Amino acid sequence: MPAVDPHYLWALGHGLMLSCSLYILLQTLFFRPTPTTIYKIGYSGALMSYAIVVLKTLGKPQLTQPWIRRAFVDENVQYAVLALYWWISKPINISVLPFATFSTFHCLTFLRTNIIPKFVPAPPPAQAGQPRPPPALLEATGRKIQIWVKSNYDRAMRFVAYAELAILARVIVGALTFRTSLIAPIFVAHFIRFRYHASPFTREAVTAVSTRVDGFVAGKGQAVENAWATVKRLLSSWGGMAVGQGPQPGPAAGAGAAAGPAPRRP
Repeated sequence: MPAVDPHYLWALGHGLMLSCSLYILLQTLFFRPTPTTIYKIGYSGALMSYAIVVLKTLGKPQLTQPWIRRAFVDENVQYAVLALYWWISKPINISVLPFATFSTFHCLTFLRTNIIPKFVPAPPPAQAGQPRPPPALLEATGRKIQIWVKSNYDRAMRFVAYAELAILARVIVGALTFRTSLIAPIFVAHFIRFRYHASPFTREAVTAVSTRVDGFVAGKGQAVENAWATVKRLLSSWGGMAVGQGPQPGPAAGAGAAAGPAPRRP
């Protein structure tokens, strides 16, 4: 039996995550219970995709300090661990938003680079002085997909950053109302701490939310303002987050361009 190309398994995982997420969000819109089986299938697909990428970029897991150090700061490992956490935890529908966003872009790119070319024959060589024939329908579709992905990538990553902050707010409220594990807000907060140092989109989102809260608490009384100032001070000291101080530069030149949270393709 021939071996299956890991790239196709990677795409299958993202396809499962995307399709299951759409179904889960549709159920949420109709106020129906979370389809637990679909939820776990979706995150199983995400875990498969991330595992393939991690194995390709970092190699087989090793109990060595260099490998562990690389894995600790690798964004694909971080999202794989997050996907595993959501897989074993009580379902939270909103948690699928970041993964569904990544999977949308990956599925579109896979469609453009791997599926469409199999159905589009190579164009005949252009004759001297003759205009190039118009592209076939599928070829034109592939170009439109490429343009859409490039023009919407930054917007999508900003959406992911805000979605992750919304997820943090959701699990905090859930923990306070005893509907979510007390571990959930701690875990998600640590994850966002990692993302803050790795992703300019997360830093931008944290700054924007902090500014909005500053405006909201202004004039609400000294006690409220002092409480919010204490929260910002604790966040700054705990996570190194410059809350309310404007976007901070990345740790190295060009880090922002390489810090997109979407998993890299194998």
